[in-house]
Amino acid sequence: MKNLFKSYNYLFILSVFLILLSHESKAQEGYKNSVETSKIFTIENCVNQFNMADTVQTKVGYQYWFADKNFIDGRTLKMSVVAPHQATHAPHKHIEDEFFFVLEGTATFYLDGKTMTAGSYTSFYCPSMVMHGISNAGDTELKYLLIKKYQKK
Repeated sequence: MKNLFKSYNYLFILSVFLILLSHESKAQEGYKNSVETSKIFTIENCVNQFNMADTVQTKVGYQYWFADKNFIDGRTLKMSVVAPHQATHAPHKHIEDEFFFVLEGTATFYLDGKTMTAGSYTSFYCPSMVMHGISNAGDTELKYLLIKKYQKK
């Protein structure tokens, strides 16, 4: 039963990611088409397996970019790992909205002056220009995925 639960949760993660990747305005579709015609996608550049040697160290852990903003149209998928009782940065706001998905550990989510603490397999949506943050509320590492689309400059 536990493995079945994990399978459904991994399907949920994949579904959310695919929905975010497919959600675009009409103006962005033309840009996407020009990017896709200039970039050749192959199995080698479309599969990204975690490699500790490619992580980016932070003050409180590390990050791994499965898809950075240069991969396609500013859309990203990043895993962050945060040490116990730490946060990567203070609550903040920015133009992009974000989705967080907790893989392991216990997170405290901050949104617009309120907090909520939750564990693995919890998602957290941060709307554009709303103060938000995430911190590790537990005694073990916090691992979460962050899905975001950076604004085109």
